[in-house]
Amino acid sequence: MKQPPACNAKKPDVDLCQQPGQTRKGMLIIVSGPSGTGKGTLCERLLASDPHIVFSVSATTRAPRDNEKDGVHYSFITEKEFDQLLQTGNLLEHATVHDHRYGTPRPPVEAALEKGLDVLLDVDSQGAMSVMKQMPHCVSIFIMPPSFDSLRLRLRTRNTDDADEIAKRLRNARAEIARYVHYDYALINDDLESAFKRLLCIIAAERMRTLRYHPDIPEQ
Repeated sequence: MKQPPACNAKKPDVDLCQQPGQTRKGMLIIVSGPSGTGKGTLCERLLASDPHIVFSVSATTRAPRDNEKDGVHYSFITEKEFDQLLQTGNLLEHATVHDHRYGTPRPPVEAALEKGLDVLLDVDSQGAMSVMKQMPHCVSIFIMPPSFDSLRLRLRTRNTDDADEIAKRLRNARAEIARYVHYDYALINDDLESAFKRLLCIIAAERMRTLRYHPDIPEQ
């Protein structure tokens, strides 16, 4: 059986927000949003800009796209292998999206958080709801399009799906967007640079929350 992938990064040499006598717990960052909203691009930029954030590689039963690599974008497994992960309790969440199954291996996520790293989890809204219940202190961010017309245009210009698939994704997008109220933050990606700056502000503020940041102030 294929083993669940580890979060694909190592702990940096210098701990973020930590000085002698200070500690900071790692946080789980959930990012969701309909296909075509640019959440993948935002996640890639976030990972590239901050070595203290590691990516949780999800497992899926769908076939890889041309630009996707096994163990990097997803762990591509069979239906039988997915069933085995479920039976052994090794999935933090799982859901069926667009007729394919997705799941997040639990052990690598928990191991990274214990090291003080922040773990980025890119999942659909179904999976996000499950994770939120199990990890109530996670940071959840929903990426939204500025309009449905712009979303339709983005899906067409990607050239990865046919007309029927695009129509299905647009129908699913309306149902997904209705769930944004369950997230901590709603981020409209009307302009990539502006949206990325707002995403960085969210991460910076959440790192200073006292539930995970514990400064020890000396007398002198």
